[in-house]
Amino acid sequence: MAQLKITQVKSRIGTKQNHRQTLRSLGLRRIDDVVLKEDRPEIRGMANTVRHLVTVEEVD
Repeated sequence: MAQLKITQVKSRIGTKQNHRQTLRSLGLRRIDDVVLKEDRPEIRGMANTVRHLVTVEEVD
């Protein structure tokens, strides 16, 4: 199954609490943190919520 490589590129300081919690639940703690997650609608939705703070790449 395909995976998503999610990288935090901007700081979470000054963002809404909901966005900070979403980053934490994705497993991102600081700038340049990278996580590999299974490509599922739930994960895509979470990444879409914080799309201004992360970059998403598809990995096969």
